Amino acid sequence: MSTIRVSGLRVRHRRTVALDAVDLDLGPGVHGLLGPNGAGKTSLIRVLATVAQASAGRVEILGEDVGEPARRGAVRARLGYLPQEFGYYPGFTVREFVAYVAWLKDMTAADVPAAVELALHRVGLGDRADAKVKTLSGGMVRRLGIAQAIVNEPEILLLDEPTAGLDPEQRVEFRALLRELGVRATVLVSTHLVEDVAAACTEVTLLDAGRVAYRGTPASLSAVGEATGPDGIGDSGIERGYTAALRAHRTPVEPTR
Repeated sequence: MSTIRVSGLRVRHRRTVALDAVDLDLGPGVHGLLGPNGAGKTSLIRVLATVAQASAGRVEILGEDVGEPARRGAVRARLGYLPQEFGYYPGFTVREFVAYVAWLKDMTAADVPAAVELALHRVGLGDRADAKVKTLSGGMVRRLGIAQAIVNEPEILLLDEPTAGLDPEQRVEFRALLRELGVRATVLVSTHLVEDVAAACTEVTLLDAGRVAYRGTPASLSAVGEATGPDGIGDSGIERGYTAALRAHRTPVEPTR
């Protein structure tokens, strides 16, 4: 069952083309989005989150064409979104901030308290619920961002560099949370950390220079890396596969004679 369908997506920022002719078809599960800086990962996440518009192409989220402004509100209530830098009110307590986001997502007043407590428990902030946001460490703020993204039990969860600032133990716990969420939801995780994709994702999409360079499973990308032999760059099969897939995408195709 497809929950995200993208066809011919093009995003232009002034004179720069951030995404060009991108096609994607995603369903429930955890999907990793990899690529070097400037590949277009954040641009894709922003379009899917309905906070940026496509220059061309079609984007359907949960069966709704988000190119139509009238349909975006209904979609946003069913989304969870964590940008690279998310805004928050430092004077709010942790509980107040997540409850405020729940209200913005049109959750009923009766459902909010339990949903907030569950979200904070899932990210390990239950004991900090009454602390002011301004007192949190960088890693705690990132976990708060994850909590606000999942408070409404979203059907689509979009996470842009979610593990930035998390220590190794927290990253392991976060991977487990992703696998749990991916049983019912479509989770798209943009990251530079290839090992997170290997551990948590069922599928991987590699972007390069605004185009899809590779789509497959982490195991298939690892197989690409293993096939490179000792000449591959990386400490693991999937890292070598990442590098090999990028190189293959960048290699000009010789014209047939």
